[in-house]
Amino acid sequence: MSCELSTSSKNGFPLARVNDEYLMLDDVDFSEMQGIKTEDSLLHIQTVIRNWATQQLLIDGARINLGEEQQTDFRSLVKQYETDLYTSAYTEALVKRNLDTTLTQEELTTTYNQNKELFVLKEDLIKLRYINIELNMSNSQEIKRRFKRYSSEDKALLDTISIQFNSFFLNDSIWIKADQVISKIKPLQKGFNKLLLKKPNFIQLNDSLELYLIKINEVLAPGMQAPMEYVLPTLRQIIINKRKLILINQLKKEIVNDAINNKKFEIYD
Repeated sequence: MSCELSTSSKNGFPLARVNDEYLMLDDVDFSEMQGIKTEDSLLHIQTVIRNWATQQLLIDGARINLGEEQQTDFRSLVKQYETDLYTSAYTEALVKRNLDTTLTQEELTTTYNQNKELFVLKEDLIKLRYINIELNMSNSQEIKRRFKRYSSEDKALLDTISIQFNSFFLNDSIWIKADQVISKIKPLQKGFNKLLLKKPNFIQLNDSLELYLIKINEVLAPGMQAPMEYVLPTLRQIIINKRKLILINQLKKEIVNDAINNKKFEIYD
């Protein structure tokens, strides 16, 4: 490199120059080159330099060839983007520090009732439990009997021996998508999926190696009202977002009022 560089204005070692712009050694991120061969590192540095030079030359070309009005618009957009980044980051920090995310059951219920039109099902939901075991399992009849009866004692026992199952889902008090169930239970993928949509319903399916026990408790079809417990994450988000908007407006007013009181902000007549 044969170029003159004023050490008073530039610190470090120069790698390249494009017109009045310099790429300094300190500008290069060397963390990506750790552990690679020296020749590969040199190739990587050359690529970095060429990419930087290409970008600088394009910028210089744009400044020469683009109209002044367009460049003014670009500078305005860059300035606005910088402003948005700073204000957004600071606002988010203030919100994170001051936002109350505690929700009451009353708030959730009220929001659900006020927005029921948003919570209409587009897919089948079901409550069920299922067990997948080996077809020749020695205690399969006992498992089947307890699975169908499903008293508190049965539930505890099945949960205890669940390590013996190929797969299982025993929490039949929550709503899940029917498609998720079909994707987990192979025989349902072969034309038996309609069996899921009958309630209450006990289903026993098997192939050459495995036995599936399925108990359907409840079914909700598309177009029906989504249960409140199923849409709880959305309800929480609606309430939190509403609080955030209120808090942001409040914080902005406080910032302005504080600046006025401390003589940092004045409006001249």
